[in-house]
Amino acid sequence: MKFKGYKKIRIGMIQGTAIAAVLWTIFILPVYTPVKSSGNNIFKISLNGEYVGTLSSEQAARKCLRAARRLFAKGSDELVLADANMTMEADDVYFGEIDSSRTVRDNMLKVLEKNVSTTFERSYTVKINKYSVNLSSKDDVFALLQAALGKYDTENAYSVDLVADPSREVNVLTSEIVSKEEVEAKQSSVNLPEAGLDSAISEIFEKIKPLINEKEFDDYKLGLVDIDFGDKIEVVESYLPSSEITSLSQAIDEVTKDQETPQIYEIQSGDTLGLIAENFNIPLADLIDMNETIENEESMIRVGDEIIVTVPEPELAVDYTKQEYYEEDYEADIIYIDNDSWYTTKSVVVQEPSAGHRKAVALVSYENNKEISRDIQKEEVTYEAVPKIVERGTIVPPTYIKPISGGRLSSGFGRRKSPTKGASTYHKGVDWATPVGTAVMASNGGVVTRAGWGRGYGYVIYISHSDGRETRYGHLSKILVKSGQSVKQGEKIALSGNTGVSTGAHLHFEILIGGSQVNPLDYLN
Repeated sequence: MKFKGYKKIRIGMIQGTAIAAVLWTIFILPVYTPVKSSGNNIFKISLNGEYVGTLSSEQAARKCLRAARRLFAKGSDELVLADANMTMEADDVYFGEIDSSRTVRDNMLKVLEKNVSTTFERSYTVKINKYSVNLSSKDDVFALLQAALGKYDTENAYSVDLVADPSREVNVLTSEIVSKEEVEAKQSSVNLPEAGLDSAISEIFEKIKPLINEKEFDDYKLGLVDIDFGDKIEVVESYLPSSEITSLSQAIDEVTKDQETPQIYEIQSGDTLGLIAENFNIPLADLIDMNETIENEESMIRVGDEIIVTVPEPELAVDYTKQEYYEEDYEADIIYIDNDSWYTTKSVVVQEPSAGHRKAVALVSYENNKEISRDIQKEEVTYEAVPKIVERGTIVPPTYIKPISGGRLSSGFGRRKSPTKGASTYHKGVDWATPVGTAVMASNGGVVTRAGWGRGYGYVIYISHSDGRETRYGHLSKILVKSGQSVKQGEKIALSGNTGVSTGAHLHFEILIGGSQVNPLDYLN
């Protein structure tokens, strides 16, 4: 027996089943996207060889990777690098399972976190000339520069600030020194215009200002008045491996500790290698090693020569000025009286000196610990120094030259064995062996006082010079001047020979001072 409602029930069941199937498809089954068959339309994404999901386009995959990178770097001052080699396997399908962008992004983030390759920390690079150091924070930079300043700013009156370097286009910071006292004064002062009685009083004081007595010593404020770094400082932000970042204590030691810095030193009058080594606190052996031109401690040095020395200096120079009070004994400048009738080799002390005493306030400028200049602000002499007075000659003394060209020194000045019968055992000049007929020149300009035969000298010439000295030329073969004739230095006066008491062709030459022979070789230029 069939029920009348059976057909309706069956139809309802079919409809319900169909609806359930549709709902199951929508909410239970994975997402399948129907697409037209027009090329690759589904992409399986892998990151560093690990599958992270499937998306519908390459653009969507790259977008997910960018989002994963942002999350990876978020919330850290460090710059963390991770390997991110993304590959995609493309296919052309009518229906495909697609993952959500969030799922793919999260999967990528997990892969990045497992593949960290390098961590770079935020840091600050401080550059001073050729020296540079990396610090972990800006606070460390301030601490470093303040430590360099503090070596000389013992009262902590100045502070360091970092400002943009106007000479650089990139983001570079440089140092600026600020007086704490000036900053506090600016902050506490209110600059209001003067009016009425205040203005009138100011005008009166301005007019009588020149009449105010000079300051006394107690009125000067002593101590540091100005300070700045002597080297340009550049600070840039960067990301570096932790292995390249220096600790603050080490950086302070490197920047403030004196380093042995090579410098050029010009030899002064009175210098010796030992004295130079002592003055610069350098072992003599080290001074010799650093100069190729110096072979040993006996090597000759001349005024004006330049050698390498080392001077202790910090990496970062500090220039500063201090107002200082001091008392000292002092010497007055030497007073010279010129005598135009004396040679420059002659001088006589007319008055002996004695030291004076004074007290002073001066602005003294330094570079590190080296004084650069001194500007006296006030000076008071307790008792005057007595100057040394020296009378000195102004005439440059004549010079003497070798009277022949060439020749071999065959006999020196002084005691000797008699070379031949009749010859003296004390040689009063020097001999140069030279062929007969060699030109003989006047060693210095003067007046011929004798020209002729002179017993053991053979043919001989005497010349008197303006400095009171006399020269003699013996054993000549021919005389070319006569007595009373004036000759110039280098003028030809005779020919060499072998006359008189002689053992061979040569020139005998003498210089006499005060009538006594001296060693000519000590006076020839």
